[in-house]
Amino acid sequence: MGLDVGKKTIGIAIGDPEHKIASPHRILKRNKFSSDISGLFAEMDKLNVAGLIIGWPLLMNGDIGPACDSVRDFTHALLKIKDLPVTFQDERLSTYAVERSMIKADLTRKKRQKRRDALAASWILQTALDRYQQNNQTKK
Repeated sequence: MGLDVGKKTIGIAIGDPEHKIASPHRILKRNKFSSDISGLFAEMDKLNVAGLIIGWPLLMNGDIGPACDSVRDFTHALLKIKDLPVTFQDERLSTYAVERSMIKADLTRKKRQKRRDALAASWILQTALDRYQQNNQTKK
């Protein structure tokens, strides 16, 4: 499962069993941590998720900023409740990439807003899956 953890929402994407294709799943509106985690764990249980790819919001120069601190704190708190594999994936330009695609598809601003975070999570997860596939190809 891929996550785009923001201040107001958590974008969720899921991968196929062959670890090749990421698809946007849904967006969870953030409230307080306990309800955020309950909703996230419910989705994970429903979808039989074995691990998480979480967007790592580096600054454009590659430095760690306040957004990374927030994602790290969220992830540490999550891992105190449930032990599972977690990988961070550089998410620079993910929102920009999906926003450009939605503009090209002529989606209204309102429709783009409804889909943006789940699509960004899908972009983050797809980037990680592509890297995973590439690493497996080079090992053969």
